[in-house]
Amino acid sequence: MINSDGISISGCNYIYAPKGQAGEYATLSTNIYRGCGHKCVYCYVPQVIRMDRKEFDSGAFLRVGYEAGLLRDAKKYQLAGITEQVMLSFTSDPYHLGDTEPTARTIRVLKDHDMGFCTLTKGGTRSLRDLNLFRSDRDAFATTLTSLDDVFSKKWERDAALPADRINAIKKFKEAGIFTWVSIEPTINVDESIKIIKETYAFVDLFKIGRINYLPMTQTIDWKDYTHRVIDLCETLGIAHYIKQDLQQYLPDGYKNPLRVTQHHGSGL
Repeated sequence: MINSDGISISGCNYIYAPKGQAGEYATLSTNIYRGCGHKCVYCYVPQVIRMDRKEFDSGAFLRVGYEAGLLRDAKKYQLAGITEQVMLSFTSDPYHLGDTEPTARTIRVLKDHDMGFCTLTKGGTRSLRDLNLFRSDRDAFATTLTSLDDVFSKKWERDAALPADRINAIKKFKEAGIFTWVSIEPTINVDESIKIIKETYAFVDLFKIGRINYLPMTQTIDWKDYTHRVIDLCETLGIAHYIKQDLQQYLPDGYKNPLRVTQHHGSGL
């Protein structure tokens, strides 16, 4: 049975429609791993999934029963004719520091069942192993950037790939004809986020821009000013972008801010 959103299927727990802020990023998602290991200070996932942060930070491990469950769900989506992109992933990183062969196997299952996919990662060039699995007319590659500065990154994202490595990966996917996008969330430092846009827009197809929550700077940053600066920059440079819900109260009246845009370079199936 297809849910009321017209996309997800009731009873499917491994391919699902994310809700809340996660729902702003993707119509469908799958979570391959439990834990991560990038040790991002700002990460709220341990709280959401009720996992001890020390255990979460110790590394990523394949979820028990995941691959069999994924296959069951993928068959149901194929029978229903649902071919949406599936995001990998919200509760871990598809290209973490450990064994990521399950990521490649997941991608192959999705492809075999006529679904698109998108990876969102801070794993940088570790993702290039799977570049040949991406299709320009179906799939997308995304990365999170909070700064271009190594010292800043090591403070906040202790074991994630450094910014230059992530950018190198984006460039490689772009050169291969794959749709690329960058998540600028969390925004920890406004000037750093503005700098990211200025220095990467030539090889990024879309920016998704949010703020930070649950930390002291949430209350001290002028989010209205930041939102207006981002809008002015993106409009001046002709950059495709989406302003996330936490910042939408600061959008000018009538500002076009579509939640869903096509995240691939073709219309074929």
